[in-house]
Amino acid sequence: MELTIFTRSQCPLCEQAKQQLHILQKEISFRLIEKDISSSEDLTEQYGLMIPVVEFEGEIVAYGKVHLFDIKQRLQRKISTI
Repeated sequence: MELTIFTRSQCPLCEQAKQQLHILQKEISFRLIEKDISSSEDLTEQYGLMIPVVEFEGEIVAYGKVHLFDIKQRLQRKISTI
């Protein structure tokens, strides 16, 4: 299972989100892919005001202030429907 987090350098919310996701990795096994939106005009346009953005299978499961409990629940619901 893979989660993608869209971030930007010098983004405190992004750093907090990554910390939350690393904690979650201890409970739910997934690979975390980080994409810096600064590397793409399309990504900057799409996610610029929302970062950090966490996606699972192409669907946004969290953005802005990412909370461990909320994202865990969303992932468990998505996993149970697979």
